[in-house]
This record gives sequence, C-alpha cells and structure tokens, in this order.
Amino acid sequence: MKRWLAAGVGALVMWLGGVAVWIALGPPISGAERGETAIVLGAAVIGDQPSPVFAARLDHAATLYRTGRARRILVTGGRSPEDGVSEAEAGATYLAARGVPRAEILGEDQSRTTHQNLTNAQRILGPRAAQPVLIVSDPLHLRRAMAMAVAEGLDAFPAPTPTSRYRSLGTQIPFLAREVWFIHVHWLAGV
Repeated sequence: MKRWLAAGVGALVMWLGGVAVWIALGPPISGAERGETAIVLGAAVIGDQPSPVFAARLDHAATLYRTGRARRILVTGGRSPEDGVSEAEAGATYLAARGVPRAEILGEDQSRTTHQNLTNAQRILGPRAAQPVLIVSDPLHLRRAMAMAVAEGLDAFPAPTPTSRYRSLGTQIPFLAREVWFIHVHWLAGV
C-alpha cells in the first residue's frame, strides 16, 4: 500500500512539475507575430493608474501598435470596488497618453477573469474576431491565456511582454503555482 501511495505521489509531483516547466517555457513565438487587434489582458489598477504589471502589458501593446504588428488595441478588465476606474478605462487613458490614437483603442470593462476577458473581447470584436489577434500578457500567463483564446475560437498568437514585474523567485513561484492550478481548472472545467 505504501509503495502504491509513494508511486502515486511521485507521479503527481512529476506531472505537476512537467506542467510547470511547460508553462514556464511558454508558447513558441517568433517575435514577428501580427494581428489585427492586440488584446491586452487586464491586471490590477491602483486608484486610476495601471499597476506596474498592467503598465508593462500596455507598454508592449503600444509597441506592437507603433511597429505595425497590430492595427488596434483592445484593453480588457472590469472595475474592482476599491478602484476609481475599470482596468479597461485606466488602460485606454494610459495608451492615449503614450500616443495611441483613441480611435484605435477598444475597451471591454466588464470582465474579472482571463476567461471573461477573452469571451467579452470576442463579443466586442464582432466580425473582426475572425481576424488574427495578439494576446498580450506576462510570459507565465500566456499558456493558459492562449488555451482559452483558442477555445473561444480566436485566431490567436502570443505576444508576451518582454519584461515582467515577476522577476524574483519570490514572485515567480507563486505566479507559476497559480497558473499550474488554473490551467488544470481550464482543462477540466473549460473556464
């Protein structure tokens, strides 16, 4: 019995470790991916300003726009009770202040989860949802985000931020553990 239990625990540890490595390696990218729309997955807002994590995503989306890799940017994310504005509103203001024309910024301000970000983004894009999109987020978040985007029927390509606020092991390990958990929730429940 102990042998079976040890073998089961060992197999579980190996599986979770393998999934963690798969997430950490991220989806394959060439660095030249293009899309009609860059979908920026929401992150925290502090008052009415994007958090450093969200700002890094927005900065990357602005670069994708300026270099012609995306024709427009869709910022996602609702409003937490403690925030002055939604993530989408803070993101749109941030992008406009950095030279992205307001006419090229779309917003989705109702979502609270990655799944909702993508579901609502697809609805807002309407017929344009059939065109290629770039999914902009932190590298450790992209395996799950891409799996969800594909499940939503989006022709999606990953566009990980080149920098991340999750630099130390003390910040990367909890984020990675969270992603390991949530990728299993997505696989099992589809959310």
